[in-house]
Amino acid sequence: MFNALVLTQQEKRTLATIEQLDECQLPEGEVLVAVDYSSLNYKDGLAITGKGKIIRQFPMVPGIDLAGTVLESQDPRYQTGDQVVLTGWGVGENHWGGMAQKARLKADWLVPLAQGLSSKKSMMIGTAGFTAMLCVQALLDANIKPDQGEILVTGASGGVGSVAVTLLANLGYHVAAVTGRVAENGPLLEKLGAKRIIDRSEFEQPARPLEKQIWAGAIDTVGSKILAKVLAQMDYNSTVAACGLAGGFDLPTTVMPFILRNVRLQGVDSVACPAEKRIAAWNNLAKLLPDYYFEQASHEITLEQAPQYAEAITNGQITGRVVIKL
Repeated sequence: MFNALVLTQQEKRTLATIEQLDECQLPEGEVLVAVDYSSLNYKDGLAITGKGKIIRQFPMVPGIDLAGTVLESQDPRYQTGDQVVLTGWGVGENHWGGMAQKARLKADWLVPLAQGLSSKKSMMIGTAGFTAMLCVQALLDANIKPDQGEILVTGASGGVGSVAVTLLANLGYHVAAVTGRVAENGPLLEKLGAKRIIDRSEFEQPARPLEKQIWAGAIDTVGSKILAKVLAQMDYNSTVAACGLAGGFDLPTTVMPFILRNVRLQGVDSVACPAEKRIAAWNNLAKLLPDYYFEQASHEITLEQAPQYAEAITNGQITGRVVIKL
């Protein structure tokens, strides 16, 4: 028997309770993992609170991330005792996820824990940090160099944003960080490497088709009118890596930035990212994230606290990363 956070639905309300489960209740998969840590992402918050239509089949164990140790494996790639990490692939949405002491998973979904990372550190990174690395890689692939100008990061105090700020600063970029809580989060963002802190309100007014050129590159985690504003302010031949919709999934923009300034809007998906790209991203995270990131940008909770923190993260009240010790 083991503990798990189980989501059920009653009268269209999502209920979250700690339950004891048996291994025989776990879904199919070639690898049984003892989960050391999971993490709380914005998507997890939507699932646990029921504020987003993330889960359509109940009961469900949430948790789109997990890190732990292989207990049993029917796949030759993994042996008992191997340390592994999982992010994405619909786990925690349509396959029981990481907010449980055990998980049974498909081998294709797992990657080995990167050298230099512990289970806890990997979850301090989690889907958010993994996505941030993919966004940074998109700017590198677009040949955006540090001497070309400032890089903007929206939603900078969130999980993706805080890792993106840290990675970009460590690569030598001049980072401008946008947050809705400047007084509260500004000092942390500066510690993570941001050179300039900008209040989110500056990006909430409707964008003109084109505005003053400011940014050599950008990572957007918000979407909607904020992304539209960012696009209108991009330099000629610049790139925006877009990975989130915390502000909405609409995009009230025009074709003007794309056809007159040669701006590239690069979408970034972490859920179905192929294994080779995943492993490279995790190895880069292990190399690039400095010790001070792990000291500053995360706090640890218990499984029992997950519903409370899920409510907070959906209300924009969480700074950095939240890891769950199983």
